[in-house]
Amino acid sequence: MTPGTAHQPLRSLVSDELRHMVITGEFPPGTRLVEDRLASRLGVSRNPVREALQTLASEGFVDLHPRRGAVVAQMTPEQADELFDVRMALESLGARLAARRAGPPEIARLRATLERARQATDAGELGVVADCNTEFHQLVVEIAGNDYLRLLVAPMAQRVQWVFRANAETRAPHSWKEHEELLHAIADGDEEYAEAVARAHVAAARASYRRGATSGRSQPPP
Repeated sequence: MTPGTAHQPLRSLVSDELRHMVITGEFPPGTRLVEDRLASRLGVSRNPVREALQTLASEGFVDLHPRRGAVVAQMTPEQADELFDVRMALESLGARLAARRAGPPEIARLRATLERARQATDAGELGVVADCNTEFHQLVVEIAGNDYLRLLVAPMAQRVQWVFRANAETRAPHSWKEHEELLHAIADGDEEYAEAVARAHVAAARASYRRGATSGRSQPPP
């Protein structure tokens, strides 16, 4: 079903579809997004496409230029570092709070997500691995039980998935080992260790991103 045949607000549907195309790499950084072509592909008029591009621009996925139109964003190294700094602060806090609050049901959910990710990694299903990565981090924040933290982290989740997908082939095996260590810390209720593991995990993701940028691979925002 294309957005033009679905019974939901078109702006939201088109935004979701275009965001998905960007995050999955179907539209890599630097790709020009032409309204007419997108409208034809999605089965909608140009107006919801134009509105969706404005939404994605406000989220940092798209750059709007007066003459070139919409282009998939490419974040500078300085902007990437700033975002990793924010991840470091928020995810380490979420891990600490999750270790304080997690019980057997919450630990079971985290463990199940890790198992799905492990199977997907072995099967080379990198899209599933990226989805599990997002789910795992969202579960940690949910378990943390802090509404303000949840509000701050939510806008970052898709951007984190964007960079994870770009590096999934090299990052996935290391990432899940780091997640397993975080799970153990949360299950043990060790707040300080959970916070330290989360910080180390983000530091490893930052290092991987920098290596990719140095090697010349196309990198989306983290």
